[in-house]
Amino acid sequence: MSKLEVTPGMFSQAEIKPSLKATIVMAVISLVVLLTFGIFGKPGDVRFVWSEKNEVIQLPAWTVNSMLFCTVIGVLLILLSVLSAVFNRMGKLTPIWLTCVYGFFAIMALLGWLATGALQGVQMIFILSNTLVLAIPLILGGMAGIMSERVGVVNIAIEGQLLTGAFVSSVVGTITGNLYVGMISAMVAAALLSMVLASLAIKYLVDQIIIGVLLNVLVIGITNFLYSAWVDKDRANLNFPGTFEKIPIPLLSDIPIIGQTLFDNRITVYLMFLLVPILWFVLFRTKLGLRARAVGEHPLAADTVGINVARTRFWWVTLGGMVAGLGGAALTIGNVGSFGREMSGGQGFIALAVVILGRWQPIYVSLGALLFGFTIILRVWANQVSPGIPVDFITMVPYLVTLIAVAGFAGKVRAPAASGQPYVKG
Repeated sequence: MSKLEVTPGMFSQAEIKPSLKATIVMAVISLVVLLTFGIFGKPGDVRFVWSEKNEVIQLPAWTVNSMLFCTVIGVLLILLSVLSAVFNRMGKLTPIWLTCVYGFFAIMALLGWLATGALQGVQMIFILSNTLVLAIPLILGGMAGIMSERVGVVNIAIEGQLLTGAFVSSVVGTITGNLYVGMISAMVAAALLSMVLASLAIKYLVDQIIIGVLLNVLVIGITNFLYSAWVDKDRANLNFPGTFEKIPIPLLSDIPIIGQTLFDNRITVYLMFLLVPILWFVLFRTKLGLRARAVGEHPLAADTVGINVARTRFWWVTLGGMVAGLGGAALTIGNVGSFGREMSGGQGFIALAVVILGRWQPIYVSLGALLFGFTIILRVWANQVSPGIPVDFITMVPYLVTLIAVAGFAGKVRAPAASGQPYVKG
């Protein structure tokens, strides 16, 4: 039996075709920023605060005219949109660096417009650090989606896996008094849920979408019942685990801006920093990852060269569920400190959208998740600096961004060829 050899570009990534959609969306957003935020924006100044009072190195805050600031950024965004069109004209995708630069300046314009005249100004450390923390469940949920879909199994149950991890980590962490036990228990519980998905999809060939939806509904029902009938009646002993202590990394945590954001965090954040590059390396630089991608692209060919398709799919889906369980733990003992009914709030479905937006690549998916983490903290911050904005509109912002991002920026991508397709060994 011949062995499967690694060759450059083999099963490297989903097929991607250039599309003008992203350029058109960028141009529209650029005009909105230029006209709504800039030329016809709010008169007044906006203050950007770059350091907190307890930081060793203090960066001076600066104040600018909001309309001028947003007008300059609007012009810059138009130029970046033109550059995106040039790449498309050349038959190339808009580079990821250009999209990131565009997104950064668009967000700065939005923050400046919202905080015009606000006394507290734009607290950059608060926004950046909370963006990262709130993106952790999305990033880890996205990694679970990648691990499943790369081997050909659509994981609609990420929402249920996140909710399972959140519930178990809170309850077990409270009962045992050990948050690490709670975190590990959350990962195990979500992995067991993933085993159900994997078994039904791989062995019994049940439709993967239906399984995922049913598991989500089942987990929501079970956690709501247990919360109402058991946990909520004795919160002090069942639902009060607290959160992990922050672990500042010496020297690195003193770096202005990025120090407080990246290097003064809880263990769940640091584990994410490890898992994302490890998954990327395993998928694209090892034979183990090549075999997994081969199973997701052409299971018959993989089977022919001796790869056990069913076993590969089963264990990758299970390990993906374990990662999603860690994301669920990040919701409770990594952030809030207790469990609430349906606290995942659709983040599992947003994670699926991020997987598409990130083209099934761990690094790109993580960058996309940060965007949605920002939209979540934006809801809180915008209510503080611009209370006139309707609360219902702010609440729908993450889901609106999901639609715009997937429809406008995902491009014409093709998922792994065998994703969602059962395989029966001949």
